[in-house]
Amino acid sequence: MSTITATRVPHLATPARTATRTTVRLTRRGRLTVFLLALTAVLAAGLFIAAGSVATEEAGTPEPTRVVMVGTGETLWGIAADLADDGDVRATMREIERLNALDSAVLDAGQRLVVPAS
Repeated sequence: MSTITATRVPHLATPARTATRTTVRLTRRGRLTVFLLALTAVLAAGLFIAAGSVATEEAGTPEPTRVVMVGTGETLWGIAADLADDGDVRATMREIERLNALDSAVLDAGQRLVVPAS
């Protein structure tokens, strides 16, 4: 007579729970929602920044200027020194650079500069 013994085979038993990494998968509607939320955040930030604008509908009075042609050997310092009524040549140089959008103090002969009228 033979007997049959039932044993559990480890690999056929219920699998032990292992830690599995899950990733977030967005559906088409989920991606659209995330996109719209990001777009809303960007627009809100733009409106917040634009709220600090100081522009008005009324035109301001332009500062009086005149045009000076640079001669041979003239420098920005020399032109600013001629124009500086209060003796502050550096401030006049900065003003000339601002009015003409100059990157440096290098001038070319024949160049036209907008300078503050005194």
